[in-house]
Amino acid sequence: MPLPEHIDAPGDTFNFAQHLLTVNTQRPAKAAFIDDGGALTYGALDERVRRVAAGLRALGIKREERVLLLMQDCNDWPVSFLGAIYAGIVPVAVNTLLMADDYAYMLEHSRAQAVLVSGALLPAVTAAMTKSDHEVHKVIVSHPAAPLHPAEVEFESFVQGNAPLAKAAATSPDDPCFWLYSSGSTGRPKGTVHSHANPYWTIELYGKGILELRESDVCFSAAKLFFAYGLGNALTFPMGVGATTLLMAERPTPDATFKRWLGGVGGVKPTVFYGAPTGFAGMLASPNLPAKTEVAMRLVSSAGEALPAEIGERFQRHFGVDIVDGIGSTEMLHIFLSNLPGKVRYGTTGWPVPGYDIELRNEDGSPTPDGEPGDLYIHGPSSAMMYWGNRTKTRETFQGGWTKSGDKYVRNADGTYTYSGRSDDMLKVSGIYVSPFEVEATLVQHPAVLEAAVIGVPDAEGLTKTKAFVVLKPGAQATDAELKAFVKDKLAPYKYPRQIEFVTDLPKTATGKIQRFKLRALESAAE
Repeated sequence: MPLPEHIDAPGDTFNFAQHLLTVNTQRPAKAAFIDDGGALTYGALDERVRRVAAGLRALGIKREERVLLLMQDCNDWPVSFLGAIYAGIVPVAVNTLLMADDYAYMLEHSRAQAVLVSGALLPAVTAAMTKSDHEVHKVIVSHPAAPLHPAEVEFESFVQGNAPLAKAAATSPDDPCFWLYSSGSTGRPKGTVHSHANPYWTIELYGKGILELRESDVCFSAAKLFFAYGLGNALTFPMGVGATTLLMAERPTPDATFKRWLGGVGGVKPTVFYGAPTGFAGMLASPNLPAKTEVAMRLVSSAGEALPAEIGERFQRHFGVDIVDGIGSTEMLHIFLSNLPGKVRYGTTGWPVPGYDIELRNEDGSPTPDGEPGDLYIHGPSSAMMYWGNRTKTRETFQGGWTKSGDKYVRNADGTYTYSGRSDDMLKVSGIYVSPFEVEATLVQHPAVLEAAVIGVPDAEGLTKTKAFVVLKPGAQATDAELKAFVKDKLAPYKYPRQIEFVTDLPKTATGKIQRFKLRALESAAE
């Protein structure tokens, strides 16, 4: 559908960081971000962003060169992210839950010229740099946990050591602005390149157009800033309207989330909460679930995986607030298909967001009739530019203005869309993609394992969890706990299989390919 007429497109010269700072020049004393250490006002944010921009320039980093951003959610994260963008440098925001091998690849792939890292994550960066031949100019450490080496500098010293950059880089709406890494069904993560205009459109079309965020809102996102979902929730959307954001470095456990809901940090309660289905299920099951009268939430959003209707309905009954479920992607930057505040159809992902076109297609490219599953394609202004250095995958995903999501959907008679699964074998566990191939390849490294196949199975809440079918070598032995620990030691902890079933063989094609669909069918029949 066409873009709403009331929204102006960015001009020929457009720097996204400068745009956000300019939006908030009239509220310098208002809190922009509040973390466990205190509040950062919009005025202080403006100055610190421009100091970081000057500091990165002083290191000799040039426009469009990259810097790796590996920080837990805290006030230094938006300062670093926007500081790089203000200077015309491209921040590469990466998952804090990965391993040193992953970061070594990302350093080499992005050719990052500097690293901005939380002190708690510095050991992973140090290990990554020893595994990589790529060298960086400087490692800038937020809240270091130990004395720093000569090649490292403390973040606050770095900020204060530079006068604020007076003028933002004169970038265009189509210049590279930042990267996010997107997981793939096979191979390494893909460096997804977004332009300066892309986050502007997500603010206008979704943050303002659907959620109708207000300057008076206090926003809190369980999804972290390195996710496309969390980046919009906790940085671009709130700053786009002058709201305040609570940032939380720790894991979003139910109790940690409730602490923020009840005003335990900064003395303010969030009016807008962004979560994911797995988190909502855990909160509803917690004995510490707050009462409706104890919270201040007026709006609740969900994405990352399909929201089971029962979870949404239970949440609504308890708090009197609907969960507005939607789907976005790293490639589209934020949500393009969504339920609406005041108009929620639980069990569906809602309607197309104005400004985005949605098509369901068969394998031959023809339109899929209503009521039948088809591959989901999206056309909209926030689509990524490309996957860096991966022309094949870029062509497969970005097709003549349309983006192929990799999801299958059914269009319903009322115009809503219902999720039908992935087009490939990728799994989404707790809102994060997990490649079955990666987990299988790790399991077979165990000396007792001959073969392995991984699928997703629903738990009691209807949420996807990983299950591994394992064939042991003749005469070998291994336990469930042993194999889980083995995977946890080699991969990011969220990737380990929650269930393991030992079998004598795996279903395969005539050419030896594992038929995961048969395992899924057997699992469904056993329920």
